[in-house]
Amino acid sequence: MFDDRSPIYRQIAERVEADVLSGALRGDEQVMSTNKYAAFHRINPATVAKAFGQLVDDGVLYKRRGIGMFVSPGAADALRERRRKSFFTDVVDPMVAQAKTIGIPMSDLIERIGQLSNGEGP
Repeated sequence: MFDDRSPIYRQIAERVEADVLSGALRGDEQVMSTNKYAAFHRINPATVAKAFGQLVDDGVLYKRRGIGMFVSPGAADALRERRRKSFFTDVVDPMVAQAKTIGIPMSDLIERIGQLSNGEGP
């Protein structure tokens, strides 16, 4: 269920974010309680609380006192925008720099991206 690539609380937060992005969790929808989530995955409730706290800090979830945690309205759009920005910084910028370093013309790079987006190639 969880792996060793990152802390468990971060993996929980990423799963909730993925559910928000996929539409499995929608704005104002209640998420599983900390204790239920912990029991279901057999992990420490403090770990889940840390993940949910991070999601609250990031604006993905909000808390209704005495009721539980809910998905923030607009969370999916905010997550998409955040990921778009990091995609360019983390993926596109290094790819372009590497292409320049090894002498791949930008026209070839653009052509390849076009082929892949049209279902040609791997």
